[in-house]
Amino acid sequence: MIRFIIKGLIRDRHRSLFPMITVTMGVALTVVAHCWVNGIIGDFIDYNARYATGHAKVVTRAYAENLDQSPNDLALLDVDQWMDTLSHRYPDLDWVARIKFGGILDAPDSLGETRAQGPAFGFGINLLSKNSREIERMGIRDGLIRGRLPQDSGEVLISESFARRLEVSPGDTVTLLGATMYGAMSVHNFRISGTVTFGVKLLDRGALIADIKEIRKALDMENAAGELLGIAKDHHYDDDQMNQIKSDFNRHFSESQDEFSPVMLSLAEQNDLASMLEYIQSMVTIMIFVFVLAMCIVLWNAGLIGGLRRYGEIGVRLAIGENKGHLYRAMILESASIGFFGSILGTIAGLGIAWYLQTYGINIGDLMENATMMMPNTFRAGITPPAYFIGIIPGLIATVLGTSLSGIGIYRRQTASLFKELEA
Repeated sequence: MIRFIIKGLIRDRHRSLFPMITVTMGVALTVVAHCWVNGIIGDFIDYNARYATGHAKVVTRAYAENLDQSPNDLALLDVDQWMDTLSHRYPDLDWVARIKFGGILDAPDSLGETRAQGPAFGFGINLLSKNSREIERMGIRDGLIRGRLPQDSGEVLISESFARRLEVSPGDTVTLLGATMYGAMSVHNFRISGTVTFGVKLLDRGALIADIKEIRKALDMENAAGELLGIAKDHHYDDDQMNQIKSDFNRHFSESQDEFSPVMLSLAEQNDLASMLEYIQSMVTIMIFVFVLAMCIVLWNAGLIGGLRRYGEIGVRLAIGENKGHLYRAMILESASIGFFGSILGTIAGLGIAWYLQTYGINIGDLMENATMMMPNTFRAGITPPAYFIGIIPGLIATVLGTSLSGIGIYRRQTASLFKELEA
C-alpha cells in the first residue's frame, strides 16, 4: 500500500512536486533562520569573552564598581599568587592577567616633534610567553596586516586603521602618554612591530596591544593587573557553572568590607550583558516561534488546498465503494510522505546555506562605524544540534495537520450527492 501511494505521488506532480517544493522551502528557511540567530548570539558572547569579560573575571571590589572605566589605580596586587590559586582551584578555566589602559599615542617626526597623535585604548597581555594562548584567543596572528608579531618587550601592535590615521608603519617609534597606577604621568616609547585588524569596529578604531611586562613598567604596576580573566578551555559559556565558581570564590576569598579585596564576576554580570542576553534570547524565541508558526500556516493551507482540489477524485473513489476510513488514512499517509521527504530535502538545503553563512558570514562593518559594543564586523550562522530536526515541526506536522483537517470532509460526503457531482 505504501509503495502504491509513493508511486502515485511520483507520477502525479500536482500531488507531489509542488507540495514538496513548498515544504522544502519552508523547512530550509526555518533551519537557516534558526542557525543565523544562534550564530549571532554565539558570536556576541564569544567576542565579549575573548576581548572584554572572559567567562569569569576577578578584580578588586573598587575596580568592579567602576568597571567601564578600567581604573588601574584600583588594580589587583600580588597577581602571581592569585594566578596560582585560581589555576589550582578552578582548573577547567584558562586564567590570564590583563591590563586595560588608555592614553594618547604620539607619532613624532624626524626631529622628534609631534607629527600626529590620537587617543588610544590598549591591552597589556602575555604576548611573549611560548605557553600563552592570547595571540590565538584575540585573533592577532590571523588579523596581522603588516609587519610581524612582537619579539621584544618594547614592541607593540596597533590597529591598521589607527596606523593609517597616524601615518605610521612597522619599525616606527611611537610614544604613549598616560597615567601610572599611582596617578603620576607616564611617558613610554614603543616600537611598532606590526599592524592588525581585530574584526571588531570598537577596537579597530584605535587599539594597541603590548606585552604585559612592558605595560607594567610603563604604568608602574609591578606584579599587578587590572583584571584576571578565566576562559573555559572548551570555549563554551555555561552560566550555571560560572555562577557556582563565582559563589565559591567569593565565599572563600572576598571580603565585603575591604574595597581592595578580590571579587569574581561572571560574564553575564558585566557590561549589562545579563539584561542584553535575556532581551536577545526573548526576541529570538519570539522570532523563531512566529516564523515557525507562519510556516505552519502556509503548509497547513497547502494541505487544505490540496485536499479540497482533490474532492472530485475523492468523490469517485467513494462512489466505487472505497471505505471512508481507508481513503482518509491514505491521504494522511500521502501527506506524511510528502512532509517527510520535503523535511529531509529542506533540512539538507537549509544546513547547506547555514554552512555557507557560518564559513563566510556577512560583513556589516560599514554599519557599525560608531559601535560602542563588543560585536564582530562579520556575523555568521551557527549550526547547532536542534537545526537537524527543527524543520520537522513545520515540514511534517503542519502538512499532516492541514490534510487531516481538509480530509474531515470525507466523512461528511453523502453517496446521493456524489452522483449529482459526477453528473455535473
